[in-house]
Amino acid sequence: MTLSRFLLSALAMLPLLSGESHALAADEAAPWLKLSPRLASLDPLPVSVGIDLPTTASGEAATDARVKPTAPGGLRLGDRLIATGGVTQIEGAAGGGLNPWAVIAGYGTREQIGATAFRTRVRTRGDFELESTGVAVGFYNRVELSAAAQRFDLSDTVPGESINVDVIGAKVRLFGDAVYDQDRWWPQVSVGLSWKHNSDFGLVPSLLGAKRRSDIEGYVAATKVYLGLAAGFNVLTNVTLQATRANQFGILGFGGDRSDSYKLMPGASVAVLLRDNLALGAEYRDKPNNLSAFREDAATDVFLAWFPFKSFSLTAARVDLGNVANKPNQRGWYFSGQLAF
Repeated sequence: MTLSRFLLSALAMLPLLSGESHALAADEAAPWLKLSPRLASLDPLPVSVGIDLPTTASGEAATDARVKPTAPGGLRLGDRLIATGGVTQIEGAAGGGLNPWAVIAGYGTREQIGATAFRTRVRTRGDFELESTGVAVGFYNRVELSAAAQRFDLSDTVPGESINVDVIGAKVRLFGDAVYDQDRWWPQVSVGLSWKHNSDFGLVPSLLGAKRRSDIEGYVAATKVYLGLAAGFNVLTNVTLQATRANQFGILGFGGDRSDSYKLMPGASVAVLLRDNLALGAEYRDKPNNLSAFREDAATDVFLAWFPFKSFSLTAARVDLGNVANKPNQRGWYFSGQLAF
């Protein structure tokens, strides 16, 4: 039986299965589904049927108008599939933990507005601690606006002191769909900008030779999911190229005595979807080395992201920030929680 005939058959049977008052007449059914006179005389059974609705060509899950999925608190969930907005990067954009991806925050389709809220905590072996909290809004699966507030505890490097950084971001999806464009080779591609402001620039960054307390960064990201690529498991890949002069993500200001120019820094992410709601992956993010006082290394992590509910995710990672200020080999644990709608 062809796919079109199968779909027509299913549609023809819906009135019988849904328990509506009128029965399916034998001469109204497709020729290969005509009922015997005895079966046609029976009243429809009072049963309800759950139907897995197809996804649209734009990468969005169609929904039954009679069923409105909701998140805790009564907010309606968007219609995109689970985990398709990624988690939240430490600077507030949708993506992985370290890198922004091309995906748009939340579960909103091209006709909906989605949103996320997150909180992340990183603690290293040198007792440095980073806390990041923020929100992002995705408009029609095309534009994303985000805001995040970061607080970095300086440990015994400067006892009792911390540095605060505010980040405002914007992202636009240019073309492609990371999941549903399987018949096309190109990925989903987005461009983004972020404005960062270091509120405590005079405390440590300026003393180390940083040139600016605020700066604007730009990036381009390409994300693609390959269905069944690794022994039947789906694989997500992402490449990000970022124009930046931030020192330690902006925690130690921007620019320095060694260099005050923008540099193109690569980032990459790869994840294997062990289940639809569980991803195991790794990330790499390069950073400029602008300050002669301390060397700056690339950041890496290995993460596990779990979506126990469509609206809620937890991410745990082992992160390596390399040299941070006067402390080398700063490895630690990364924990993040996200609400998505």
